[in-house]
Amino acid sequence: MVDYLIIGSGLAGISFSEIALKNQKTILVMDNNSQNSSKIAGGLYNPVILKRFSEVGHAKEHLLIMNEFFTNLERKLNCKVDYKMPILRKFFSIEEQNNWFTASDKLNLAPFLSTQLISKKYLSIDSPFGYGEVLQTGYVDTALLLKLYREYLIKNNLFIEESFDYSLLKEESEWVSYKNIQAKHIIFAEGFGMHSNPYFNNLPLDGTKGELFIIKAPLIDLDVIVNTSVFILPLGNNLFKVGATYNWTDKTDIPTEEGKTELIERIREIINCDFEIVKHFAGVRPTVKDRRPLVGTYQKHNSIHILNGLGTRGVMLGPAMAKALFENIEYKKPLDKTIDIRRFDKNR
Repeated sequence: MVDYLIIGSGLAGISFSEIALKNQKTILVMDNNSQNSSKIAGGLYNPVILKRFSEVGHAKEHLLIMNEFFTNLERKLNCKVDYKMPILRKFFSIEEQNNWFTASDKLNLAPFLSTQLISKKYLSIDSPFGYGEVLQTGYVDTALLLKLYREYLIKNNLFIEESFDYSLLKEESEWVSYKNIQAKHIIFAEGFGMHSNPYFNNLPLDGTKGELFIIKAPLIDLDVIVNTSVFILPLGNNLFKVGATYNWTDKTDIPTEEGKTELIERIREIINCDFEIVKHFAGVRPTVKDRRPLVGTYQKHNSIHILNGLGTRGVMLGPAMAKALFENIEYKKPLDKTIDIRRFDKNR
């Protein structure tokens, strides 16, 4: 019998796997490679909602947990995946500058918003009003992380590559069984695949499709991430990741001409040089209507749990949400009401 059977090996599944292993629990991970939102994610972590200059909830706590998580993971995998890099918010007016400095005076935002206006001129980017610098930011190479972590799981006989058949899950009194596997707990970390899950498909997961590019642009010399209506993230060798679009109706992971056109238009609003599209990819983010994660336990069985709905902030939220769920299961520590799936229970 294993302590945890984890369904899904995206950012949520990896985060829970790691906290379980760190606490000397046994795990088995199952994935059929059908969900790709973590693989194609921008991977940015940013404690500020730049559209409104407001703080992401519990940002300090989540960053602390995240930094420790990725430091330990890099040591374990013997590879760098976490890159600390400033995010510069390009200003389009004096009014935006003033709004930035007003926000930076707020106690909760002061640690994250620099009060120094950045006036550096970057090649091929017009910025007459300069930039504001967001602190404690960067990105994780999610594609490399998922690849390396899967290799680690396979090497240690902790991974099964197959589709999960919900009809074969048997609920025992104190555990669950699946085929020849017995587990004290099962964690569903399936991303948008949750819609096929009979235990949790009543939850309001409303996937949001995002499309991104890798572009080649030799005339851009960025050493920071620039954020406007899209982000431009330098990857080295004149390559940049650019994204992302938001589509609330299309639930496929197929790149579209509409998404391509929208991204090209937005890129041209920022840069004034030619670029080549090297790669165009898409994925469906597991987003929730109230923009909060889905964490908790199936009300009819204490061994069945969910970790989902990380949305666009999976890198920053994953480790903290996994820690919260693990401590809730193992130590009965109550979940924050804003993330607990019981908030959708109409009978409460």
